Amino acid sequence: MSAIIRPLLLVLLAVHAAGCSPFFVLRATYEEAKILSRRQSIERLVRDPSVPEERRAKLQLVVQARDFAADSLGLDAADSYTTFSQLDSDTLALVLSAARRDAFEPYTWWFPIVGRVPYRGFFSERSAMRAAERMEARGFDTYVRPTSAFSTLGWFNDPLVSTLLRYDSVSLASTVIHEILHNTIYLPNNAIFNESFAQFVGSRGAIVFFCETYPDPQRCRQANQAWRDELLFASFLDDLISELEALYAREDLSGEEKVRQREPIFARARETFEEEVQPRLGYLTFASFTRTPLNNASLIARRIYYERLDLFEAVYQRMGGDFPRALAAMIEAAEASPRDPYGGVEQLLK
Repeated sequence: MSAIIRPLLLVLLAVHAAGCSPFFVLRATYEEAKILSRRQSIERLVRDPSVPEERRAKLQLVVQARDFAADSLGLDAADSYTTFSQLDSDTLALVLSAARRDAFEPYTWWFPIVGRVPYRGFFSERSAMRAAERMEARGFDTYVRPTSAFSTLGWFNDPLVSTLLRYDSVSLASTVIHEILHNTIYLPNNAIFNESFAQFVGSRGAIVFFCETYPDPQRCRQANQAWRDELLFASFLDDLISELEALYAREDLSGEEKVRQREPIFARARETFEEEVQPRLGYLTFASFTRTPLNNASLIARRIYYERLDLFEAVYQRMGGDFPRALAAMIEAAEASPRDPYGGVEQLLK
């Protein structure tokens, strides 16, 4: 492992291993070194009859999704997702989000290369909860969630970790494409764009994967329904956040009064979700929305993945449903406007 740790330490000190699962640098070095040291060839595991058939099928799906991302979408896959690492736990890491209580404003952490990000990762529940308690004592809303995937942004050939094998086939393929997108484009100080764009690419990519490249009628229907569900949930979130932002913008209210008046908004949002949104969902459930506390931090943690998905979809439709072409155009537009990548993508509609 020492041969891995030395270069890994240098890289993580520089990039802080951000993306979907941000890590503390030193602990990340140790944990990532463990993951990398346990890598096994997926191709070999697929051919191994001692590996359960269901696991071999999912591993084969990962290889196909990775090849699709590289060959059909032109993403920088390198050798990511060609190996598998078994974790000691069923949770890869925990991610903390925090936000002001009287404004829809995330608390951000700054790291080299990736810039400011509205989350911080932990490898133990105790550390994550202690950090959340400290933030709450400072007057912030907090939200702690588990994560099953991560990206080293192309610095290393990321393995498939065992936590992802719990996913169904559509979610697994979507996640692989999502994470490989981070190898191709990652704009510093633009965490929301990075994740929302990757969410679009993963979800739309899964549709092409199951409907065209590896035709599977059932999974094709599921992938299409999952994307419709995501667009519906994104629209619901946008409406809720707009209502909260209107409240927080009122200058005639004190901070305490804004916090008091947001509670009925949260209550109505839960009711709307249960009575109007959930009945229209066909594949995804977004069950955590009703199970976890509603506050600014938990909403921001979700918004990161669902901000302006309709913009990406509009560009895709404008380009005649040619996904590789639309993807390449959006990457080029975003990279040409790193200060305002959404604005850059919007130009494709003009």
